[in-house]
Amino acid sequence: MIKVGVAGYGVIGQRLADGVAMQKDMELVGVADVAPTLSVRALKEKGMPYDLYNSLPDNQKLFDEAGVKISGTLEDLVQKVDIMLDATSAGIGAKNKEIYTKYNKKAIFQGGEKNSVADVFFHGYANYEKGVGKQFLKLTSCNTTGLIRAVDCLDKLVGVEKVAITIIRRVADPGDYHRGLTNALQVEKAPSHQALDLMTIMPHVEATGILVHTPVTHGHIITVVATPKKDISKEELLEAFSKHPRIRVVRLADGFQGNASLFRYARDLGNPRGDMYEIALFEESVVKSGKDIMFAINIPQEAVVIPENMDAIRAAMEMQTDGAEGVHETNKYLELGKWMEK
Repeated sequence: MIKVGVAGYGVIGQRLADGVAMQKDMELVGVADVAPTLSVRALKEKGMPYDLYNSLPDNQKLFDEAGVKISGTLEDLVQKVDIMLDATSAGIGAKNKEIYTKYNKKAIFQGGEKNSVADVFFHGYANYEKGVGKQFLKLTSCNTTGLIRAVDCLDKLVGVEKVAITIIRRVADPGDYHRGLTNALQVEKAPSHQALDLMTIMPHVEATGILVHTPVTHGHIITVVATPKKDISKEELLEAFSKHPRIRVVRLADGFQGNASLFRYARDLGNPRGDMYEIALFEESVVKSGKDIMFAINIPQEAVVIPENMDAIRAAMEMQTDGAEGVHETNKYLELGKWMEK
């Protein structure tokens, strides 16, 4: 049983903790945060299902005043685990790395950290084997994670020469007050980092892209124009995507009109927080232009990276050294692909 800790109990950290708790071959030892945030207060109100550790001892008084039970410090947690999932704010993970190194522990960092923090820039489907046995892995961002799932699926089927992407990016997570756009769209300088990150993970694929920030909070949408090495029909593409446990093929005709439809559907399914681990591909968006094929996918930004984090634990801890076996175990415990059985 692999013992896992989570540093940072925010948007991603909460979901990482839940994801680890679902893995029958892993044990969640505890989570750590710096203050009694709303997420921590909710954890308390739920009866503290996870042990909480204080990442900032100077803030102990704040936890005491909130009546939140503390099981120790972040260093105490690190000493009890085999591997840490670091979901702290960008830049904090690099500082925490000093603690992980001090106790010779492995760690997984999120997309906000610089690539230099890790031995391998990791994606479960595209380069699992490169992460096997490594001490420090860094995950791709939410958009890049979902994008690579789709491009890798196509690449394994017929090969991909190049892709051009447009990302319609939500501007903030639900509940964020510190940033946002009002009645405006904002274009970033091209190429987007997601295209560059894709080429880092899949260096044989040429990629470029544009990103547009839009004033919504639930989900990104990415359009992809892919040039395959072999010609592929719309039907063949849809068949491949429909067999992928982390890609849900949906139809506009069935009411899946966009990001809000998918968020509502996740809530109707009873998914905690309205989360979806899978990306969605809109069937009617698939079109061909000569050899090129185009499609649109929805990225549920709060939860999409959770499966790949579980993959990263499996690779780093050598639980499964074969990528197909590793992602299969993750998918099984997260119940990914169950909609294909209905």
